[in-house]
Amino acid sequence: MLFHSPIYLVIFLPLVILFYYKINKFFKIDNRIILGFFGLIFYSWWNIYFAPLIVISILFNYYISNLIIANKDQIKKKRLLLFSIFLNVIYLGIFKYTDFIIQNINALIGSEIEEFNIPFPLAMSFFTFQTIAFLVDCYDDEISKNDLKKYSLFIIFFPQLVAGPIVKYNDMIPQFENPKNQLINKNNIILGLIVIIIGLFKKVVIADTLSINVDAGFNNYLDLNFIEAWIVSLSFTFQLYFDFSGYIDMATGSAILFNIRLPQNFDSPYKATSLINFWQRWHITLYKFLMNYIYFPWIRSLKKITYTKAMFVTLCVFIISGIWHGPTWGYVMFGILHGIGLIVNHTFNRLNLFKLYFLFGWFLTMFWVNLTLIFFRSEDLTTALHISKKIFGINGFDFNSNMFNDYLIMLSTIAALIIVFCFKNTNYLIENHFKESETKI
Repeated sequence: MLFHSPIYLVIFLPLVILFYYKINKFFKIDNRIILGFFGLIFYSWWNIYFAPLIVISILFNYYISNLIIANKDQIKKKRLLLFSIFLNVIYLGIFKYTDFIIQNINALIGSEIEEFNIPFPLAMSFFTFQTIAFLVDCYDDEISKNDLKKYSLFIIFFPQLVAGPIVKYNDMIPQFENPKNQLINKNNIILGLIVIIIGLFKKVVIADTLSINVDAGFNNYLDLNFIEAWIVSLSFTFQLYFDFSGYIDMATGSAILFNIRLPQNFDSPYKATSLINFWQRWHITLYKFLMNYIYFPWIRSLKKITYTKAMFVTLCVFIISGIWHGPTWGYVMFGILHGIGLIVNHTFNRLNLFKLYFLFGWFLTMFWVNLTLIFFRSEDLTTALHISKKIFGINGFDFNSNMFNDYLIMLSTIAALIIVFCFKNTNYLIENHFKESETKI
């Protein structure tokens, strides 16, 4: 079930609100059970046969987390943690990377191993990372108690289930248990609906319109000239942002309807003046996961920390990020290019030779992000490299184009530019709302 689908907006969401605030009072049902039940329905809607996969993951990780919490022997505790992380990664890998591995083995040694064509279950990448973070927090004694009802809801809470943000157990459970959050808050209902509408506009009106231009350009990449390659690549850069941030807005708004606040996941990333700053604004919860649960533990494990080692770890972490996004070499290259860009950014800051004028810093950041997203979107490396050559003008500088003859696409592009660079994001709206609420209290 998708947030922008009529079945979600017209039937599912109103039904959950009705049960959460009204029907549960008559039947005395725990609201956490209601949200967990509807979360399972939400997950099963796409393919009910995949529902057991998330249930198995929940039951296994609940069991192993209790073993980690109860164990006082640090060596055994660490072994349990590493074992559980390994199994979660393998669980994800079987569904997401098996065919990719087979494809590369066949290409490398000329074999003809048949692919399994395993369909990828919805949301598995997100709940796997969220689960790993939870297990590490159990190991670090940040979580001292757990029960199945709480943990199940933490994983399957439907607003953040499909595309994040990646949330922390200790941030979410107190909100689910707060009695005030189980009462209707008209101001939160209004805010939630406004944020959902904003997200819906971003996704359906802007992103989906830009996708027409993007699909046409990437499908006919051989025919693109210099200016068309730029138009297509920039169209995807804006499409991805409005698609993803619009979806996050709908997730955030949906959660606010139940008085639950999800963490920020975007903070006007295309206003960033460096690649470091970009990742502090883009997919914020993923960046925090990469830093807190991969980068810093890896750095702490080194006997001697040097700048070179730290930059090598940075590159590896972003390669992992690329692979996490999807099983193609385009995603791997996306991760490599961001890792290289961050190394250059950190090195430039370290040398401290001079400061970049902020507009030039912004231009370099947007140029690099746009280049990396060509690899993110392309079907294969050949397509990505061809379009990349075009935007560098290697095959000439042709400024003639018919791509903007469609006025709807042109208007969507203009709207995207204005919204990104001239308007404040939904975080501003949400933060102001809750500050006013706290002041009144």
